[in-house]
Amino acid sequence: MTEFPEHEYIIQTEGLTKKYGFKTVLRNIDLSLKRGDFLSLFGPNGAGKTTLIQTLCSLTTPTSGKVFIAGFHVRHDRESLRKVIGVISHNTFLYNNLSAFENLKFYGRMYDVPRLHQKIQEITELVGLREYINDHVCTYSRGMQQRLSVARAMIHDPLILFLDEPFTGLDQHGAEDFKKILMGCHNEGKTIIMTSHDLILGLELCSQAAILRSGTLVYREEMSKRVQKDFRRTYFQLTGEKGLS
Repeated sequence: MTEFPEHEYIIQTEGLTKKYGFKTVLRNIDLSLKRGDFLSLFGPNGAGKTTLIQTLCSLTTPTSGKVFIAGFHVRHDRESLRKVIGVISHNTFLYNNLSAFENLKFYGRMYDVPRLHQKIQEITELVGLREYINDHVCTYSRGMQQRLSVARAMIHDPLILFLDEPFTGLDQHGAEDFKKILMGCHNEGKTIIMTSHDLILGLELCSQAAILRSGTLVYREEMSKRVQKDFRRTYFQLTGEKGLS
């Protein structure tokens, strides 16, 4: 596992703002997470959740403010940063004309993963794709592609996972498998930020919950039975939406 500079917070933003032209998508986001935290981020469509994930993992550049991930500056240390993060988003980042094995071999080599062939066997078994490992991705269903995307994001054993609606496309069995994977990652001390429209699912997994509204972080709390019990009402009060059950 890659070493990183020691800081109190593994994820820290100060005044993070992102604009597209005259539109402000993120407004002065101050966020700090310690190693091993699992934050579920909720909010209506258009609240800025995807943009926040993209900014934290350096897929887009903040307009202003500071962002440090594992001690690395997202503007200046992108190569080092990408070695310690795994990303699952609406884009699978898979090559359709390659097999699952070839995709994972490509990403594994990019990250200098030791014992790569063994790691590929292990992780495809973990996500339930072992028997389809030599099939081209273009023959995969959406759910299978999402499973492979999970394997791609985890092939290098990242310290931090950024998950943007990661359950999209997974059937019930796939979703249950992925929940177990995430709980295992959390128990191992990985830091996770996950966006979700599903309040029950998101709250079940997280150690902290936050709500983003119109680009502003309007709520954040440590998870407790009280927070979980009252969260649907809190979410409705702050956003005007009920959220999925």
